Amino acid sequence: MSQQTYKTHETAWCPGCGNFGIIGALKNSLEQLNLDPHKVLILGGIGQAAKMPQYFDTNAFCGLHGRAVPPAVAAKMVNPGLTVIINSGDGDTYGEGGNHFIHNIRRNVNIAHFVHNNQLYALTKGQASPTTMKGMVTPVQVDGSSAIPFNPLLMALGAGAGFVARGFSGNPEHLTMLMKRAIAYPGYALVDILQNCVTFNKLNTFAWYKERAKEIDGSHDVTDLGAAMALATQFGDTIPIGVLYEQPLEDYHSKHAALNQGQVLAGRDNDPDKLAEIMKAFV
Repeated sequence: MSQQTYKTHETAWCPGCGNFGIIGALKNSLEQLNLDPHKVLILGGIGQAAKMPQYFDTNAFCGLHGRAVPPAVAAKMVNPGLTVIINSGDGDTYGEGGNHFIHNIRRNVNIAHFVHNNQLYALTKGQASPTTMKGMVTPVQVDGSSAIPFNPLLMALGAGAGFVARGFSGNPEHLTMLMKRAIAYPGYALVDILQNCVTFNKLNTFAWYKERAKEIDGSHDVTDLGAAMALATQFGDTIPIGVLYEQPLEDYHSKHAALNQGQVLAGRDNDPDKLAEIMKAFV
C-alpha cells in the first residue's frame, strides 16, 4: 500500500489555539501509521475540540455534548476493521460525558480517546470545566473556581484503563508519538492533551505549559500502576507528559463470544421482510 495522505480543512479556531498543534499531530500520526482514510472514523461531541471530525477527510461523526463515546463504541462493535478515534474537550468528556468515559474504560472497547484539555468550556465563553484549577477566575466564576479539579489520569488508572498518557499540544513530535501508541494499543487508550486557550484562559498559557510540561524519562516503568498514579498526581511546577501506564488487557471483542468469532454486523446482508415480520410481533 502506498503512503497515505490526509487532507485537512480550514478551521474555526482562534489564531494561537492549542488545537492547531493537536490537529497537526493527529494528521502526522495517521500518515505515519499509513492508515487508509476510509478505514478511519473520527468522532466528537460538542465544543472546539469536537469540531475535529469536520476538518479531516475521513469518516466522521459529530454527536451531542458529552456523547461521543457511545457512537464510537457502537461503530467499533459493528465494524472492528475501523480505526476509531475520539477528539473531545475536557468539559465534553469529563463533565457531560463522565459516565460514558468511566464505563467504556470498564468495557475496554478498542478506541483511542484524545481529550483536548484547556481547563475551560471555551466554546461557551470560558466558564470553569471539571479540570479548572481551584481559585481560577472565569467570566462565570468571578470569585474563582471553588471546586476540586478533576484528575482524569487518576480516574482512568483507578477504573482499570490499560493505556493512560498525557501530552502537550506545544510538543507536537512527542504528541504524535503518544497518539500513534494510543491508536495501536488494542483496547481503550486515553491521551489527555494539555492545550492553551488564547481567548479565555489567561493563566494556563502556552508559556505556562511550556515551562512545566516535562517528558517522562526512560527509567519510568509503564507497567507499574503505583508509579503511574504518582505521576498522575503531579500538576504544579512540573507536569509529567508521556505514557504513564501501558498494560495489555483483554479487549471487549475478545471477551464477547459472538464478536470473538467474527459475528459482526458490518457487511451482513439485511432482509427487510424478516425485519418487518419481527416488528409485527411488537404491534
